[in-house]
Amino acid sequence: GNKTQTKDIIVNKPASTQQNTPEKMQNYQNTRDIQWLGAKYKIYVHRFVDVSLPLAEDESGRKYYDNKIELKVLRSDGSEFFARTFSKKDFDNAIDDNYKKNGALLGLAFMDADGDNLKFGGSVGSPDNLSDEYIPVVVTIGRTGSVSIKRDTQLDTNSDADHQDTEDDSETE
Repeated sequence: GNKTQTKDIIVNKPASTQQNTPEKMQNYQNTRDIQWLGAKYKIYVHRFVDVSLPLAEDESGRKYYDNKIELKVLRSDGSEFFARTFSKKDFDNAIDDNYKKNGALLGLAFMDADGDNLKFGGSVGSPDNLSDEYIPVVVTIGRTGSVSIKRDTQLDTNSDADHQDTEDDSETE
């Protein structure tokens, strides 16, 4: 009879239920004014979830809804120079099979007005916002509205020497 009695109650840990509902990335919208070909333009970028697209998956197997990105380039009078909604399928020629199957369209952002072209940096990759796994792409819109999508092979550096090399390379192409 010298047992010490405690008031602790021991119960089994409840089994964690795995979430079956796919997660959504946050919608994003940005507007920017630029000068191009001697005129003012407004660039509008809007990323939004599209539940009708095939699901994306991160490294741990969590499912996500994929995104679409609406890109508009408006003239100073408000008329549309360019308008298109992109999905991951538009980037198939620039991404590998893993990202075609499991990746999500992550973003698109204005980079530069380069001569007759507007250049945008984009990415397709892991939908987990804590991940840094993605494939960078460059979307080029010509003055006639033509679109070119390529994998970005240039490293982002802040060195003036690297920037000079990039300028020299682009002039010879």
